[in-house]
Formats: sequence, C-alpha cells, structure tokens
Amino acid sequence: MATRRALIIDDEAGVRSSLQLILEDEGYEVATAADGDVGLRTAQSERFDVVLCDVRMPRRGGFDILEDLLRAQPEATVLVMSAFGQVEQALEAVRKGAYDFLAKPFTAQELLLALRKADERERLRSENRRLKRALSHEAGGVSIAASSAAMREVFELVERAAEYKTTVLVTGESGAGKEVVARAVHGLSDRASEPYVAVNCGAISESLIESELFGHVRGAFTGAETESRGMFREADGGTLFLDEIGELPPAIQVKLLRALQEEEVRPVGAPKTFPVDVRIIAATARDLEQMVAANQFRADLYYRLNVFRIHVPPLRERREDVPLLADQLLAEHARRIGKAVEPLGRDVLDALSSYAWPGNVRELSNSLERALILARSPRITLDLFPFAAGAAGTKAVAPELPAADSLGAPDSSDASDSAGEDLSIKRAGRALEDRLIRLALVRTRGNRTRAARLLELSPRALQYKLKEYAIDPLNPFPAGSDS
Repeated sequence: MATRRALIIDDEAGVRSSLQLILEDEGYEVATAADGDVGLRTAQSERFDVVLCDVRMPRRGGFDILEDLLRAQPEATVLVMSAFGQVEQALEAVRKGAYDFLAKPFTAQELLLALRKADERERLRSENRRLKRALSHEAGGVSIAASSAAMREVFELVERAAEYKTTVLVTGESGAGKEVVARAVHGLSDRASEPYVAVNCGAISESLIESELFGHVRGAFTGAETESRGMFREADGGTLFLDEIGELPPAIQVKLLRALQEEEVRPVGAPKTFPVDVRIIAATARDLEQMVAANQFRADLYYRLNVFRIHVPPLRERREDVPLLADQLLAEHARRIGKAVEPLGRDVLDALSSYAWPGNVRELSNSLERALILARSPRITLDLFPFAAGAAGTKAVAPELPAADSLGAPDSSDASDSAGEDLSIKRAGRALEDRLIRLALVRTRGNRTRAARLLELSPRALQYKLKEYAIDPLNPFPAGSDS
C-alpha cells in the first residue's frame, strides 16, 4: 500500500512540529510550509492525501488560498485550523469546500478522529462510485445495467481491452449482449470519436459478403453500377464489429485473415490494395474451437481473432442483474414509445428473476416491450408476460427440458453411474437444440427462413445445424424416430 502524504501549512513552528510528529507516528509522509504562498506552491507541485491549513497567517492565510488549494488537490482531505474568534471564517471555508475545521488548541486524539472520519467518508464515496459504475456502466453512450460478479469481471475486461488496438473476440449465447460489449470497448477506447461499423456476417449472402467487407469497383460484377468502399474502409480509424464471425464462408475467411495481417484490403475488381487502420472486434455464439476441429473454421484465423477474449455469461447465470436490466429496458421502451409506466412491482421482478430467459437479454427486452404495449394502465402486471401463461402471481420457471431418455441417457446398468443418468450438459444441450430445430421446422412446414427466425439463428447457421444433426427440413420427425 502506498504511503499516505500530508501537507501542514502554518506560520507557527511549534504547531508544525507537533502536527508532524503526530502524523508521522500514524505512518504519514509529511511536508510543511510556513505561509500560504509556499504551501500553495507545494500543493501545486506534489500530491497529498491530507492538507492541514491555518486560517490566519501573515500575507496570505488559508482562507485566501483555499480555492486554489482545492483546485490543486481535488482528491485530498483539506482541514482548516482556526483559533478562537476565527470560527466564522472556518465555517465559511467548509462551505467553500474544505472537509472540516479544527479549533485551536486541539488534541492529537481530536486530529486523528477527524482524519478517521475523513477516511471513512472517502471510503464510502469510493464505494458509492464503484457501485454506480457497476449498476450502470457507461462507455461512449453505452449503458450496461448489471451488479453481478460475473458482469463486473466483464466490465474489467472491457476496460482493459479498450486501452489497446488488439483484436477482441466476444463469445456468448445469442441475445446475451455481445454487441453491447463491443460498443463499450469502442466507446472507452481512444477511437471513440471515430466510426463504429457493425456487420452481421450471417445475414449477408455468400455472393455479397466479400463486396460488403472489402468493397468493389464499378463494373466488378453484374449490378455493380457504382463503386463501394466496403466496411473495412468505412471503419478506417475506428472499429469494425464482425458479428456471427463463425458464419463466414471459408473463401472469405482467407481474405479476412490477409486483411488483418497486412492491414490492407483489395476491393473486388480493383488492381491495387488500400491501407486500413481498423480495430477488429469479432463475436460469435458458436463454438469456434469445435469448428476448427471439424475443419469448418480456419485455425490461423481463429488464433488471429482470439487474442483477447471476453465471454458474456447468459442471463440465467446472472439472475441478480435481471431487476436492474428490466427497469432500464422498460424505461427505454416507455421513453421511445411515449407511454407512461410505473416501476415494476416486486411480484413481477421476482418472476422475471426466476425465469431462465433462453433468449437472454434480447428476450427480456422483447417481453418488456410487449407487456408495455399490452398494458391498459401504467402498471405492468405478471399476466402480460408470455412465460407466465396468464397465471398472474405465479412463479415463473425455466422451460422444461426433454426427458432424460430423450437426451441419450445411458443404460441404468452403467457401473460408472449408479443412478443411470447422463448429466452431460453438452449432450443435453445438443439434444435440446436438435429437438427445437425439428419443432421449428414442423411449425413452419419446412420453411427454413421462417424456422431460422423462430430459432433466432441466421439462415446459414441453421443450414450448418441441419447438416450437423442430419435433419431433413421437409421431414424433421421421420417415421420410427423417437418424436
């Protein structure tokens, strides 16, 4: 811990000496000054935790230098010292920003008590600042309401990443808030005043993605009637956010890797390259390591992207954040829609916190907006939420998972598990994902675009999963399957 430093400004040598001994016994490193001018110059050139300043001194006293002193030492505890008859001046000094005053003569115990009170006040102020920062993390206009330990760790990583140009990979489930984190990194960086350009790699067709990223010249292909700069050059000097990076086709992965390594791009049909200064933030809900192992994603690109990873935990793993998020999101929707709304009641907040939110923050936001629109009064009631199924006042619960036998549970004779249950989260998750995809295809009668929308996946991501689970869109539950 750094040594605390104190400055004593008093024209009486005996007072300076006595105070110096008291403070040094408490572990302070002490500097002294015999008049206001010298004291102010010292305060303007060095940092102090505590300043003790007499009100009345020859030439310039403490009252005369107070404003300059507070300006020079904004974080210091400033105590003014006053003799009998100077109390009015001392009180005025406190009104002007001094922490407190000590009436001379005072004892060592009185001085130390005042310092301890000042320390406690500063500790509470620091804690208050920390909590405010945790409850609403502001970064370049981005507000992330959270108080959980998991999100505080995310905040710390965001602040670290923002200091450097290094590539950031943001991972997490769909709807967890990956783009909010990306915007926060940009907003806290020295590129905050430069462009922030976001591209959803899964929402652009394979035939257009190269042109979207790197640009094209006029006539490069059919329909290219004008020149396009491309997202890389649009983001020059700023940040390029590549969402759903796992959906990039293999051919574009090669060109993206070259652009990252060379810091230059070649538009489609162009004879030359263009230098770019871009900070890359990529995000994915997919398991890129698994994709690399399956030769679906280039290992060299993965290692180039995975320099600094920030994982955004799903909402079900940070339920204490739900009330804060709900209040913030509801206020934002009410302001945008122009509708009055009351603060959410305890029963609603408890139900929202109990629900598993498989769609994460996005689902919470959509549910609140829907409830606000449906509400016939400023009060939001529990029956307005889909998961409550009209049962106001009941406790919301997580969606029911498939039975153990549908998750590929091992035979009960398995000696490694006397209960015979397969507790693998990965296998259970895959089984649930498989079933949800099949159900979505049944509901949409095999329409993959609509099914992808229901599942909150990009069409390309759904196509990958259809191959992975060997699902026929037109016959998702073939005869003989355990549907």
